[in-house]
Amino acid sequence: MTKALITGGTGFVGHHVLDYLLSETDWELIALDSLSYAGNPDKVRLDPRLRLLYHDLRAPLDPDRVGGADYILNLASSSHVDRSIEAPVEFIQNNVAVATNMLEFAREVKPRMFIQFSTDEVYGPAPDNVAFHEWSTILPSNPYAASKACQEAIAISYWRTYGVPVVITNTMNVFGENQHPEKFVPLCIKKINEGTQVPIHAARKEGGGGWVSGSRHWIYARDVAEACMFIATRIEPNIYPEADRPSRYNIVGVDEVSNVDIAAKVADAMDRPLLKRWVDYHVSRPGHDRRYALDGSKLAAAGWKPTIGLEEGLRLTVEHSK
Repeated sequence: MTKALITGGTGFVGHHVLDYLLSETDWELIALDSLSYAGNPDKVRLDPRLRLLYHDLRAPLDPDRVGGADYILNLASSSHVDRSIEAPVEFIQNNVAVATNMLEFAREVKPRMFIQFSTDEVYGPAPDNVAFHEWSTILPSNPYAASKACQEAIAISYWRTYGVPVVITNTMNVFGENQHPEKFVPLCIKKINEGTQVPIHAARKEGGGGWVSGSRHWIYARDVAEACMFIATRIEPNIYPEADRPSRYNIVGVDEVSNVDIAAKVADAMDRPLLKRWVDYHVSRPGHDRRYALDGSKLAAAGWKPTIGLEEGLRLTVEHSK
């Protein structure tokens, strides 16, 4: 039987990937998690094919304890920009250790594929009308983005030096059920329920005449899980020296939407009014980028596109929060 190991399996994206694989495959699954502030085993559906293991990935992983794996999806990482700004050393050391220890584990157990789950933020802010493609220049703006860029660099070195079959994915803003309330969509839901103002990060227009909201390509968590499954089963990873770099794919939602429009769409899904306050994106959060954008055409050409629209995903997320 095919076996997959998912790190961060009780976290937000991780538990959606687990749920998708339980529903759509007959694979044996291992969910590896440190059960930090964002992890919660209650999110995970119980199934005899699933084994949940506690392990703090700042320490090496013992293959004799875990066993082998055909696919390793390394989703575990600290991921909140504000936390990275407040405590950069701890944050960066954690994410570097997570990637290094998992790549060491992969080096020994030799999976068919090692997916290093990364972010659009490694590329830094996208100018208007520009969408970064795979292998655009890496130029992170904050410690979180830098820590993810470090993970990518370490993964690339293990791909070339040790032959680990790495595939890097860069994903834009993910939303869905059971997301930590520090993230924007659940924060919107909370504030709108309370009847309090939603903070909207934006830049002041030249001359001070209003605000320009930041924007993102949003993607529903189940679509991300489906994309990971597609890559694992339909993509043959590049191998050195036949290729000069590992395989890399952007996982992108269809529509680019401003921060203020996302908040308005959440309010519409809740059938409640939106109260908002503008927040200068750089004054309030140094290293914050106003706009992110990735080009998703490479994965689309391979045969995958999101199946759940933004409004439908928000409706499902809001209904689950009630």
